[in-house]
Amino acid sequence: MQRLPWLLLGFAVLWLAGCHARHAPLGNQAYVWQRQWTPALAQAVQKNVDVVHGWRVLAAEVDVQGQWRVFTPDWNVFASTGEPVVAVVRIEGQLPQWDEAVLRAHVQDVVTAWRAHGLSFAGIEIDHDGATARLPAYTHFLAALRPLLHSGERLSITALPTWLDSAELDKLLAQVDEAVLQVHAVQSPRAGLFNPEQARAWLASFARRMHKPWRVALPAYGTRVSWDAQGRIAAIESERPTLVHGDDASELFADPSVMQAFVASLDANPPRGLAGIVWFRLPTDDDMRAWSAATWRAVLARTPLKVSLLAQVGGRREAPLHDLLLLNAGNADVPLPSLVRLDTACKLADGINGFALQRTSQGMFLLRTQAGLLRAGQQLRIGWLRCQGPAAMHIDAWSAR
Repeated sequence: MQRLPWLLLGFAVLWLAGCHARHAPLGNQAYVWQRQWTPALAQAVQKNVDVVHGWRVLAAEVDVQGQWRVFTPDWNVFASTGEPVVAVVRIEGQLPQWDEAVLRAHVQDVVTAWRAHGLSFAGIEIDHDGATARLPAYTHFLAALRPLLHSGERLSITALPTWLDSAELDKLLAQVDEAVLQVHAVQSPRAGLFNPEQARAWLASFARRMHKPWRVALPAYGTRVSWDAQGRIAAIESERPTLVHGDDASELFADPSVMQAFVASLDANPPRGLAGIVWFRLPTDDDMRAWSAATWRAVLARTPLKVSLLAQVGGRREAPLHDLLLLNAGNADVPLPSLVRLDTACKLADGINGFALQRTSQGMFLLRTQAGLLRAGQQLRIGWLRCQGPAAMHIDAWSAR
């Protein structure tokens, strides 16, 4: 009995240690990657100030021909949020070489302009998906940029997992104040947009190399990849439409449920030095390949996602013709179902919008021919039915992730 108080004290110490071991949710920042400023983009920034606490905005880019382009945001919108803003300069990864002095002067112009508009200017980020062999030249360029920044302004880069095996990575990271590790769209498009197991391994490896605060870039979008007849990538369509189309195409997307589970694992057990998440990219009402606003906010706020995919038969005035509809009644964007079964009492039907009719000994089905997402609160017409008489009809749908 005399030992009981000491045992209770021991349990209390262990309990308090467990409480302190719990991690607060990682903070959210967002990439604003649109090249043109629109009312929908301004609204998206203003509506998400409660869940986004830092903006990384595409300020300028150098394309593969070495052409320099500058993008002008609505300065007042970002200033009104009061959150830190990082100006991102994108350098095309396939650019064979650059004139360091000229490029440094361009970056200096960006820094000067962004300081002058009342923003909470936090620094610059260089986004250069260069080959590992180019890391020494990249390191030299970053060293040349450091004198451009004032006290309190940070130099950041986007880091790639392909650099993790390079001995030059340590020298590169020594030049920056922070880094954002990109773990989406870094492999062959046929491997998909995001793999949580692979991403977790990359984060663990990067944590061993990075000795300053760093963040991870996670996807909140989809993309369409087209290949030509020789199997080469013909076009990648994401935040901007493209006029180039290949012979074969696939829709890739980041499943919100998968991403939410991945974020929960990071919140519970963050790698050493991980300071937060940067989401690519801020969704807008006119960006049909980004997540819906409802899904985006649920994932960032750690609110449970409600998956509710309904299959409905809608009537037309010209009965007995009926529309087949998929309705997303939840707050989670969901993958389109791979198969939809039609009522056998109906003899005529067809599919549209990525679905094709298939007849089997078990009945008629609509087979998905193109992957995609149905955004929260939206509906999609996937076909039609023609039935004689008042026969009851129903549709069964199975999602394939």
